[in-house]
Amino acid sequence: MIAGLDHVQLAAPPGTEDVLRAFYGGALGMTETPRPPALAARGGCWFRAGTAQLHLGGEATGFRSARKAHPGLRVTGIEAYAARLEARGTPVTRDDGLPGHRRFHCADPVGNRLEFLEPS
Repeated sequence: MIAGLDHVQLAAPPGTEDVLRAFYGGALGMTETPRPPALAARGGCWFRAGTAQLHLGGEATGFRSARKAHPGLRVTGIEAYAARLEARGTPVTRDDGLPGHRRFHCADPVGNRLEFLEPS
């Protein structure tokens, strides 16, 4: 039986950890979590906010950002959150296509799609 979702893994090109930290830690306000030593050697970084965990792993060959597949991150104060990202230079696309929710999408610095939603 599945008990819950542990994390979502997104790919990133090697050597992009600094821009990922600035985005996920700085712009999104997530907390970086330590990686086990055996995995840390592979590159990438892990982040957490509440129960949401995002793992960004280095993909050395054939990196392609996830432009359709994406994590959906529940937020509070969605308009302030969108404004925070826009003020940092990250374009957001608002979408009213999900009944009962306010939401927007953006891309992380390596092109992965992210969805942010708040029940209305």
